[in-house]
Amino acid sequence: MDAPIGSETVLVVEDDDIVRELVLETLTMFGYTVLEADCGARAQQICNDHQGPIQLLLTDVIMPGGQSGAQLAEVLTANYPGMAVLFMSGYTDDTIVHHGVLEPGIAFIQKPFVPNDLAAKVREVIDKAQS
Repeated sequence: MDAPIGSETVLVVEDDDIVRELVLETLTMFGYTVLEADCGARAQQICNDHQGPIQLLLTDVIMPGGQSGAQLAEVLTANYPGMAVLFMSGYTDDTIVHHGVLEPGIAFIQKPFVPNDLAAKVREVIDKAQS
């Protein structure tokens, strides 16, 4: 199954350089404009500096530096209400919800993922937010 192409802007926040690069290459290949950050503070700076909307925050759930993906999403969606959020983690969604890191029903993709699955999930979350 081919994943749908997009044209929106996605902010990727991932502390692992290899994973971040894979996500950037994948989303670019599927037509998205991609902004990248390795931590929450950098992500917030990118949002402040970026001209135009950012339709999706794609963030790792657990990051070093004291700010989780959930905390980052809370800050950014308060300041940018049109921004959808998709969380990613190497932990299962059940584990993350069980430990109180994320609320049930939040958009989530488990790492590792294949490019088509990532692109399809990004499209699904953006479309749902825009409907």
